[in-house]
Amino acid sequence: MSIPSFGVGTFRLSGQTVIDSVTNALELGYRAVDTAQIYDNESEVGLAISQSNVNREDLFLTTKIWVDNYSKGKLVPSLKESLNKLKTDYVDLTLIHWPAPDGNVSLREYMEGLMEAKEQSLTKQIGISNFNIELTKQAIDIVGDNIIATNQIELSPYLQGRKITEFLKSQNIHVTSYMTLAYGKVLQDSALIDIANKHNATTAQVALAWAIKLGYSVIPSSTKRENLASNLLAQKLELDSDDMAKIYNLERNGRKVNPDGLAPVWDE
Repeated sequence: MSIPSFGVGTFRLSGQTVIDSVTNALELGYRAVDTAQIYDNESEVGLAISQSNVNREDLFLTTKIWVDNYSKGKLVPSLKESLNKLKTDYVDLTLIHWPAPDGNVSLREYMEGLMEAKEQSLTKQIGISNFNIELTKQAIDIVGDNIIATNQIELSPYLQGRKITEFLKSQNIHVTSYMTLAYGKVLQDSALIDIANKHNATTAQVALAWAIKLGYSVIPSSTKRENLASNLLAQKLELDSDDMAKIYNLERNGRKVNPDGLAPVWDE
């Protein structure tokens, strides 16, 4: 099983807004959709998918288990509830959204819960999100090698995560980048603007193409159809070694997502 390199994210989108975003994305050719229990939009995502002309087997659907549902008695039932909302019998990928706050549920308990969900064919693949190197090592020890499909982590030209991404690659764990545009902060970066002008592209396309060239998957979101279409063109943008070197130098530990009580000790 492989993970698509390009998908549409739904973080912070709700109601008709997320229905329209997913609908537009599917019409434009997106075939991967990323959601989560805590986004409170799985029902709307499911509605958009069910109303589309895209066959379920042609889609790659990801959701994430929220921290309230990590215990043995809650994880699988919560995923079944997500499937009901998403109007599907399975998801392609289920992630643990954040490490359990204050270790109130053991890593073993929720990783084994993920494995149980996979064994019940509720999800084809399992993975993690926002795990540092040490927690990822512990998760591998629990489920075994080549079981964790991806670690979905915040990455952008301003936060390049070289230690964690190098480790993940060494363990054959795919890297999924979220917040690749750093809440739009990178869009006004002069170095990215120069690269964009050189390729007759947008700065968003440059940032997304940077991540793709490094082998990561990206899941940008947008409420505007034209931006969804423009982002998709990043897959065709070929950055050269000079471009990549300029972006390499933009690292500034520019983390945007660091919630108290959830975030682990990051690998800086």
